[in-house]
Amino acid sequence: MSFEVKHEQRFNYCEEGKGEAIVLLHGLFGALSNFNELITYFSPHYKVAIPLLPLYTLEIDQTTVTGMVDYIDEFIEHKKYSKVHLIGNSLGGHIAQMYCLRKPDKVKTMTLTGSSGLFENSLGDTYPRKGDYEYVKKKTEGTFFNPGLATKELTDEVFEIVNDRAKAIRLVVMAKSALRHNLREEILKMDLPVCLIWGNEDIITPAFVGEEFRKLLPNAELHIIHQCGHAAMMEQPEQFNKILDRFLKKNG
Repeated sequence: MSFEVKHEQRFNYCEEGKGEAIVLLHGLFGALSNFNELITYFSPHYKVAIPLLPLYTLEIDQTTVTGMVDYIDEFIEHKKYSKVHLIGNSLGGHIAQMYCLRKPDKVKTMTLTGSSGLFENSLGDTYPRKGDYEYVKKKTEGTFFNPGLATKELTDEVFEIVNDRAKAIRLVVMAKSALRHNLREEILKMDLPVCLIWGNEDIITPAFVGEEFRKLLPNAELHIIHQCGHAAMMEQPEQFNKILDRFLKKNG
């Protein structure tokens, strides 16, 4: 199923359903198709919003984790959402944490899955390697426990980004920004309910990172999904949605 992308002011986003707002923040490669199952599952009971982060369109000096937090802050204000359920995958989890630290009164719950903020191994030493399709394909397959989920369409999307000079520069700048903004000390202050959903076979932010988040966050629960890599909502959507549904109902 495909969902409409809406355009308002400088925001491009998907919004489906009615009720309390779930705001989902994607990672560096965040096509809307990655979240079809989540939107379909939750939109009958919640308003599910996915703002498309301007990772490759902002000026270089704004292409930072802080720049993305500014963007999400403006988006939530523009939509007049109150007390959102914030979900962040990978880099989106990093942005979610920083937004919660900035605007704790605007967030009811936070869910992190494969999140950066404590430890990240998402780019490695040599990525991106321009022009090497097989290398990009292998890196894309590494996102999943089941490499078959790295479709040609997804690999082509990643390949296009790393071979576009302007986008590739922003990719590296953003990754370096994430590394600089380690949140180990700051998240100790968060007392909102947090759901941690981690793939047991995640090689980008391994399962021990989820355990570390659980230790540091005052009010967190951790769920490990087996046979699952870095994108749990894509690879094991049924388990992911059930875990998230129970968490939201418990903290509704």
